[in-house]
Amino acid sequence: MGNKEQTRQKILLAVGELLAKDGFKKFGVNTLARQAGVDKVLIYRYFGGLPGLLRSFGESADFWPTLDEIANGNLQEFRNKPLGEAVGELLVNFARALRKRPLTREIMAWEMLEPNELTTILAETREEWAQRLFATFSTRLTETDLDLTAITALLGAAINYLVIRSRNTQIFNLLEINSAAGWQRLEESLLQLCRNCFAEPAVS
Repeated sequence: MGNKEQTRQKILLAVGELLAKDGFKKFGVNTLARQAGVDKVLIYRYFGGLPGLLRSFGESADFWPTLDEIANGNLQEFRNKPLGEAVGELLVNFARALRKRPLTREIMAWEMLEPNELTTILAETREEWAQRLFATFSTRLTETDLDLTAITALLGAAINYLVIRSRNTQIFNLLEINSAAGWQRLEESLLQLCRNCFAEPAVS
């Protein structure tokens, strides 16, 4: 059992390395088997083929943050916070999680350039992740007339873009997006936006 799990992890690691380096056009079972140093039969045995492998990779914590990670290990605590505070902190933690995953940033950049059936699998996996996140706040959505889904889509897209752009761009809109100081400003602004956007109505 131990050897099987080690082999699975070797294959998943090879997926990230190949996609970050060459994108999706050269991605295939034979290339992947060579990169991982395993017989390609094992890719089918353990994952059922490339679609199953991509789903497993997309769900792995090495590629994409878990809900526990962006909730600092306590999703229940976030459910009890004021809505603006909870959404803001989750988005800030999401941005931090992406920034510390350089392979993920490279793969996300390739996805924009080479959309195909493989990129669709990764995108669907992330959408399922987002649905699970929203499900944890389903009882809170009645607290505001604002469209939480649309607003967080806009903010999430901005985070994704800036994270990807920071790979090879130093300045964006006069802000240093590849420095800790620049991201601190972005995080503080993101928190303030969410607090203001989802502010609870004043009690008269």
